[in-house]
Amino acid sequence: MHFEEEFKILLSSHHSLIYIVSDEEERLEYTISQIFHEEFNNSIYSWNFIDGYQNNPNYINKARRNPLEALEFIETLVSNTPKVFILKDFHVFMNDIAIIRKIKNIRKILQNTNSYIVISAPIIQIPSLLTTTITVLEFPLPNTKEIETELKRLFTIMSMDISINKTNLTFAYKGFSIERIRRSISKLVYSQKSIKEVLNSILEEKKQLIQQTDILDFYYSTHDLEDIGGLTNLKEWLKKRSNSFSAQAKNYGLPYPRGILLVGIQGTGKSLSAKAISQQWNIPLLRLDIGKIFTGIVGESEERVRKMIKISEQLAPCILWIDEIDKAFTRSTNNTDSGTTNRVLSSFLTWLSEKETQVFVVATANNVLSLPSELLRKGRFDEIFFLDLPNYKERIKIFQIHLSKIRPLTWKRYDINHLSKLTDKFSGAEIKQLIIEAMHNAFHEKREFKTEDIVTVIKSFVPLSFTDERSISALQDWARLGKVRFASEENK
Repeated sequence: MHFEEEFKILLSSHHSLIYIVSDEEERLEYTISQIFHEEFNNSIYSWNFIDGYQNNPNYINKARRNPLEALEFIETLVSNTPKVFILKDFHVFMNDIAIIRKIKNIRKILQNTNSYIVISAPIIQIPSLLTTTITVLEFPLPNTKEIETELKRLFTIMSMDISINKTNLTFAYKGFSIERIRRSISKLVYSQKSIKEVLNSILEEKKQLIQQTDILDFYYSTHDLEDIGGLTNLKEWLKKRSNSFSAQAKNYGLPYPRGILLVGIQGTGKSLSAKAISQQWNIPLLRLDIGKIFTGIVGESEERVRKMIKISEQLAPCILWIDEIDKAFTRSTNNTDSGTTNRVLSSFLTWLSEKETQVFVVATANNVLSLPSELLRKGRFDEIFFLDLPNYKERIKIFQIHLSKIRPLTWKRYDINHLSKLTDKFSGAEIKQLIIEAMHNAFHEKREFKTEDIVTVIKSFVPLSFTDERSISALQDWARLGKVRFASEENK
């Protein structure tokens, strides 16, 4: 449901105390004014701590620096004539018992009239004594249509060339407030950059914006699916869905893809695949550090999950990469955290099942056997792929990819077939490490490295499949039960 619809419903059902979460005071006040004038055609009173009441010449600066007086003023004006009182940043005063009592008293009066108090604040901070009294509403960041309208307005004011691809700019500014868009456009106009430079600048601003959250990281991906050796089934599945967030797909009636869970042995390309999807689909990649979700403060972890969901949905379409999800959620989760982990998992699973936004989740896990069964249940992810150790053909491709990058002109001189035969049960990450080690040895001796150098390293290298044979065998046996789909064609 859109914000306007929700707000109108609250007004119609006489919810007299509404708490709206937003950083955009100006845009929020304008939106409320439009809605209220449409419904009741009456005026709005706006208050802040420094200036007191505004918007009405009869009461300019009334209750300045006095939040209790601001509430008492509302009592004097309450009548059968509908009114809305917007109290900005009022949450910082709501722990005062006098303020709490006054809000409760006013509520009784407001219920018998058509008047409303709207508290606007950037965070949810409601004392327990008022939680049943106040209704909370989120004011979303501008949608595509609003951004497009604002860009058109700014282009006209600044006499900018409207032949600029506004679609790309609109997409780039998803997740920005209107005020931030205005500042960004002003800066870019006077810098006289090309459209490509402009888009890169916006991307950098977006990265800084996300990093300020201390939950998500914005990743620049330079890898595509061709940088991954093998995984034919996974690549084909992803390529078929590369345009799933397009207008054409929506008109066709296709639902948005939810996400995939990549499980399997370490070093087989799970994280690389997440990065490659972003490049293949040409949409931003956000990485969630699952450890940052959990804090020692009661209720803070659940709030961080809500914040992570909100940010990712505001930046949609995007890829949300949750690396090593098995480190946070396991079957053996104990109760020493007062149920925090279970509540966080529950919130995440509910969102995963019900989300209708263009957020594609890519979760990776090394130890799938430890994951809670509800995470593996159908409907959470579109597909669960198992990434096994590469077979012979895949190892040939992996050697080719790595050698062609570091020796683009001479990589064919290396006996890749022979090297692939010697590296049975080696992971892709281990093959890369073999090449790097051989290069170090040859560089130390001040010569070019050869096939024989890699062979020498192979003979002394002990892969994970030998050091952790039991765990890997258990994973492979579990995958063969048919509960998941193999990412590689020949690893069935």
